[in-house]
Amino acid sequence: MSTLKIEGLNKTYPNGTQALKNVSLQLGTGMFGLLGPNGAGKSSLMRTLATLQEADSGSAFLDNIDILNDPMSIRKLLGYLPQEFGVYPKITAEQLLDHVAILKGVSNKSERKQLVDYLLQKVNLFDKRKKSVKGFSGGMKQRVGIAQALIGDPKLIIVDEPTAGLDPGERNRFHNLLAEVGEQVIVILSTHIVDDVRELCTNMAIMNEGAIVYSGTPNDALSALEGKIWRKQIERSEREQYKSNYQVISDKMVGGRPVIHVLSAGQPEGGFESIPPNLEDVFFTRTHQLTA
Repeated sequence: MSTLKIEGLNKTYPNGTQALKNVSLQLGTGMFGLLGPNGAGKSSLMRTLATLQEADSGSAFLDNIDILNDPMSIRKLLGYLPQEFGVYPKITAEQLLDHVAILKGVSNKSERKQLVDYLLQKVNLFDKRKKSVKGFSGGMKQRVGIAQALIGDPKLIIVDEPTAGLDPGERNRFHNLLAEVGEQVIVILSTHIVDDVRELCTNMAIMNEGAIVYSGTPNDALSALEGKIWRKQIERSEREQYKSNYQVISDKMVGGRPVIHVLSAGQPEGGFESIPPNLEDVFFTRTHQLTA
């Protein structure tokens, strides 16, 4: 069982944007969801842990390995699927994985072939191994991405916005693959898609404006909102009035009319119904409080 311990990470870019603000987390084996809106600092944290950028201060350790000061050691134990998984234009899935295996130090040709075949079967792409990756669908490219991240028997796997742009079928296949991988190693799933975290992760954190605004289990986050979420369908012309009078945490169209969710200890007014909180309510509540 491995442990990832992050303490007091800070990062400010040259343009003055403070991307990480005293970020501290502790993770064990399994799927960990890092949830937050675009621009929250998730990718900055992922790039720092993947040794692609340096932090200004703080520390990060995978067991006894100092990630910030010993990047070469952590890279041997790291699998990384970035938000944009680029591929060479004409390379096949088999050639791509073989190339990555060479880069990760698998020098024996027959051992590499055995490994590549195993990984292609694991991500259900063995029959497409001779096809150019450029022509793959988004979901197939992401499965190749996970396969290359598994090379080298990693202890830590980072996946950044892996299901953005996937159709529902591809997303489900990718979820099943991630869940299987997460049984053995630490997997950090960085996403702005609430359903990804709800369906896959036993522990999670929410980031906003560079800071951790929640860390714990999804169930604990939901329990904290029990009895406090109220729903009402309103007219479009009433939106601003309700936003002025109540803490409206979400506002979406249903059947052509807005449905609002309000955070309140008691019934806001007639017409509101109490509803069980969902993880989307947790997300909007935590990020709304910081920006309201």
